[in-house]
Amino acid sequence: MKSLEVPSCIKGLIFDCDGTLVDSMPLHMKAWEHALTQEGAVWDYDFIFSKKGMPGEDIIELYIHYFDIKLHPLKVLRSKQEYFRNHRKEFLPIQPVVDIVFRYKGELPMAVASGSSMENVDIQLEALGLRSYFQAIVTADDNVRPKPAPDIFLEAAKRINIAPKYCQVFEDGDLGLEAAKKAGMLATDVRPFL
Repeated sequence: MKSLEVPSCIKGLIFDCDGTLVDSMPLHMKAWEHALTQEGAVWDYDFIFSKKGMPGEDIIELYIHYFDIKLHPLKVLRSKQEYFRNHRKEFLPIQPVVDIVFRYKGELPMAVASGSSMENVDIQLEALGLRSYFQAIVTADDNVRPKPAPDIFLEAAKRINIAPKYCQVFEDGDLGLEAAKKAGMLATDVRPFL
């Protein structure tokens, strides 16, 4: 099996969290299903999955509009987050990507740039013992436009003090890959390595 590579010109590494560092997407999907069906909403896996990388607030607003239903967005999000937190033992590392983190610890500055909340990112990184490996974490809680805008990756590069053209982004979502390219960074799709 091919392994992920970091070219010699790269001076900083930026990682998405959900589905890239941590195999948390199945749990996110279960949490969304739980929260939506608990409120009597129709469950549409494909719709939610296609929005991965977006902040939860945006996802629920799109869901309400698309299905023309009445929901209390904050109630749904709280229910989803609670389910996600309560099942944290289900998190697993995505080993080919985590191997890059281990390999470059202390050699290259590293950041996480996630469309998830800081609370969710911290829960996942702490659960897998990865939190101390990153010099910066940028999330949906920061004042940046979400992916596919490049802002979250540009902010991560700024926080690790590396010019965007010398950063490599590891991503599993189309929106994130688009954002990394718009930021002028080397965009690496981790899906072929999973």
